[in-house]
Amino acid sequence: MFDIIVVGGGPAGATLARLLGKKYKILLLEKRAFEEDKTDHIKSCGGLIAPDAQLMLAKFGLGIPKPVLLSPQLFAVRTIDIDNSLERYYQRHYINVDREKFDRWLAELIPKKVKIINNCIYKSFEERDDKVVVNYSYNGRKKEAKAKILVGADGAFSKVRRQVSNFDPSPQLYIAIQEWFKSDRPLDYYGAIFDSEITSFYSWTIPKEGYLILGSALKPKDRVNQKFNLLKQKMKNHGFKFEKSIKLNGSYLYRPLSNKQISIGYKRVALIGEAAGFISPSSAEGLSYAFKSSLALTKALKNDIDDYHAQYTRNLKPLMQNILWKNTKSIAMYNNFLRKIVMKTGLLSIKSERIEY
Repeated sequence: MFDIIVVGGGPAGATLARLLGKKYKILLLEKRAFEEDKTDHIKSCGGLIAPDAQLMLAKFGLGIPKPVLLSPQLFAVRTIDIDNSLERYYQRHYINVDREKFDRWLAELIPKKVKIINNCIYKSFEERDDKVVVNYSYNGRKKEAKAKILVGADGAFSKVRRQVSNFDPSPQLYIAIQEWFKSDRPLDYYGAIFDSEITSFYSWTIPKEGYLILGSALKPKDRVNQKFNLLKQKMKNHGFKFEKSIKLNGSYLYRPLSNKQISIGYKRVALIGEAAGFISPSSAEGLSYAFKSSLALTKALKNDIDDYHAQYTRNLKPLMQNILWKNTKSIAMYNNFLRKIVMKTGLLSIKSERIEY
């Protein structure tokens, strides 16, 4: 019998377990092995820590260790608007990391008191009296655990959310696809690509220590492979070379287009991070939302584990307002005409001063 069972050991689940692990008896279920070079579940994520997530790490008193960092550490984004045949450079302050090592580092910060089961698959839950009974499999065997509260931190397409909010409107679902290429041509920028023929969201390029990542958020069942191949062809016209492919991975990605698509659960089941729908609708940045929603739930559970939900709802008001603001921002970003006006003005852009001798 546990106080809390957390499904998902990514940034949201690991943060919650770290913050509450000394106060409550917690079980953390994670499908990955979290062993060096032995995971079969590689998240299709660019591995860039945005300023909002950096701020949360600072508030937590955490500094990213050197083994987690990757070169190059860059300060510019090359924005390519294929729809309007425009390009601009913008200054941005991201931290380039190995995403798997970043997640493992967060997991290592969890107190030893927390019981962690890796390589397991969450199946379902049911309520019995005043308890939540969680069913999962480990090494091919069916297992069961009980707790006062279940927390779904299992990302986009969350199994916990689907059971809790089966009839609630879900955020817009995308498939984030990334292909890694060996590259001997170092880039001095990250890339953001807008092309409505490819996606209603955006695509990206990220250099990482001898590799170049090309990624895109694509609509499921909408000729995903064809559109990703078309993206590669179009990017070659902008000077990119995609020669030696190393690996290809993908994962589901949520995009909340309204606050009604956010689901935080109810009395016995809480949702945090992307499982709740918390992710930027303008940029798909999710780490800051994982940290903030975990902290909001931590504060709600700090004093009363049996009657936390109303306080959790109140704690999330700033995050809900942020989602509303990011959707307003998206209107300008993803409208071809408005984006053209903004980019043509050169507002907030930087002038390239590359000098070759």
